[in-house]
Amino acid sequence: MAYIDYYKALGLEKSATEKDIKSAYRKLARKYHPDLNPDDKEANKRFQEINEANEVLSDPEKRKKYDQYGENWQHADAYGQAGKQQGGRGYGGGRGNGATGGYNFDDLGGDNDFSDFFSSMFGGGGGSRSAKFRGQDYHAELRLELRDAAETHKQTITVNGKNIRITIPAGVENGQIIKIAGHGAQGVNGGPAGDLLITFVIKDDPRFKRHGNDLHATMNLSLFTAVLGGEATAETLTGKVKVKVAPETQNGTRIKLKGKGFPVYKKEGQHGDLYITYQVQIPVNLTDRQKELFKQLAES
Repeated sequence: MAYIDYYKALGLEKSATEKDIKSAYRKLARKYHPDLNPDDKEANKRFQEINEANEVLSDPEKRKKYDQYGENWQHADAYGQAGKQQGGRGYGGGRGNGATGGYNFDDLGGDNDFSDFFSSMFGGGGGSRSAKFRGQDYHAELRLELRDAAETHKQTITVNGKNIRITIPAGVENGQIIKIAGHGAQGVNGGPAGDLLITFVIKDDPRFKRHGNDLHATMNLSLFTAVLGGEATAETLTGKVKVKVAPETQNGTRIKLKGKGFPVYKKEGQHGDLYITYQVQIPVNLTDRQKELFKQLAES
């Protein structure tokens, strides 16, 4: 994966504040969001870069490592440990901070000198570099309709120019992250590849609201059915079902359809419940005869 300058990706300077980062991210994320650029591969790529940049720069600890190590920031702990082990071997003893064995990184003149420094640290002078480092993780966002998230299905996503076919288990939640091992960046010096981390974004559904594994919905009920009782047709994620309505049902009454909710993640055959709230409809455009009957009813 090509090196991404996270500050440049967000259009910021290194002196940017947390507020600057948040503001730049929101502005760019709206501009390049896949929903607004469905067939624009370049916009999709920019959106991923923006997300990656925000994830690092909005985290103080990650940003600190990135500012110090640049594109090698994910290996910061390993570099620091190696620096300690080399502390007594002439790496500028006593000139810098203890975390890097006394070496002052400000003296290196920028990120471009890091490769030479690390080469000498891990067996330089033209010799082999034996230190192995794990590759960077890739991050992707996958948007699903609520009904799609309710069914196990396969889907192909494009990450860093590669098509990856994944199986999405029924019951994934909004914001849930799954890991596809070994589909991140290649490792350094034969180290293992990073992973692909996919964050799911479940869109709001016009009919159903999800709370955990339960679903909530409203259902219109005629005044006559509410008063006299009878049957009504309720919609579920898997189709329509008949429900019995008790006589004199009040507006706002809630019923439960057991097992008609959302599937439980990775638990085959288990589902939450569906809660339906009745909304009693007042009839309109009544005829004179119908109005008269209501008057008689009111007077009785």
